[in-house]
Amino acid sequence: MNFILFDDPVFRNQLKPVTLTRPVSEIRMGVITIAEKWSRRQEGQYSYLTEAYLQSKFAVNYAADNIYLNASVLPDNQILDKILTLENGQALTKSGKILAVNTNQHLGFGFDNLGFEQVEWEGDVSFLTKLPDLFLKNAAQISSDFRLLTHGRQSAPVTDKYTSVYGEENIFIEEGVSIKSSILNAENGPIYIGKNAVIQEGSLIIGPAAIGEESMVAFGAKIRPNTTLGPVCRVGGEVGNSIFMGYSNKAHDGFLGNSFIGEWCNLGANTNNSNLKNDYKEVKLYNYHTSQLEPSGEIFCGTFMGDYTKAGISTMFNTGTVVGVASNVYGADFQEKFIPSFTWGGKLSGYEDYRYDKAIEVINTTMGRRAMKLSADDEAILKFISDNKKKE
Repeated sequence: MNFILFDDPVFRNQLKPVTLTRPVSEIRMGVITIAEKWSRRQEGQYSYLTEAYLQSKFAVNYAADNIYLNASVLPDNQILDKILTLENGQALTKSGKILAVNTNQHLGFGFDNLGFEQVEWEGDVSFLTKLPDLFLKNAAQISSDFRLLTHGRQSAPVTDKYTSVYGEENIFIEEGVSIKSSILNAENGPIYIGKNAVIQEGSLIIGPAAIGEESMVAFGAKIRPNTTLGPVCRVGGEVGNSIFMGYSNKAHDGFLGNSFIGEWCNLGANTNNSNLKNDYKEVKLYNYHTSQLEPSGEIFCGTFMGDYTKAGISTMFNTGTVVGVASNVYGADFQEKFIPSFTWGGKLSGYEDYRYDKAIEVINTTMGRRAMKLSADDEAILKFISDNKKKE
């Protein structure tokens, strides 16, 4: 079967800067990405229908018969079963929003109903439509992915006699994991720990939580509920209600809450963010779709950071801060609530454009420490973002 994960243009814009470098379906929530949530439930060929500048890396593959899946839908088995019953020319909808389409047409990015026969979905559906959804819906996704990934499997045991475990039946540990003198509490939600992860001495992990493959929870860290560390992350200090996409570091003390950190980011020692205003009022958040601050609908709301961005030691991010791709932020005082991509500087020293060639050099140096580098497609995506940052 040929599945095409399509981005809704409005939702996609509202999920930037996370989606500046990827389609919506490549966002990690819970344990795995949205695309993986679909492919693990249903075998088939999967590709992406997204903005043109991303298609060199995230290509669309058409076939004689295609099932288009709304990438903002967080899948479950009931929705998938209904989608598989659609006939050619039918669209599954919820309150006018397309969830899936079965058609032999080769649709383009941003397609509308196009006269499809609408089949209304009567059940519940969870959409990823705006930045706060990333942390608001992460707990449910951790639990859903936990069931999906561990069904019928046996967890590796906790062998360290100095580690305390609560709710052992809700903990799954993959092979190669090292845990020493830590506390794992899964009484109120599952804990998933990926292959070859390291939980250092004195760490506290409270579920729901997911620790990715080859990630490290630094000694003395406090991982509060509803937190996801993607693969190959190094995280210490206090973190709650937050997601690290992967390959990102916050190795030292400092607080991060109600936030999303992209790939290949680094938060320097004692970096902190505010996730609650002193007056307890609703947080305003920069919206890429309207190019201005908009009410988020949330009292708790932290920092949203695009890929390849770094923060210097003791950086302070204000409540509801959005930072773009490939920026370098540092200095005293709270940073601005919106920092565009390819920006260098801080609130006190001032912000200036971060030269594209210099940024690429630093990124490749960072990735080189793990024997990796940007592909030609990655560089083309970053060049597009750099050239169009004024439109952010």
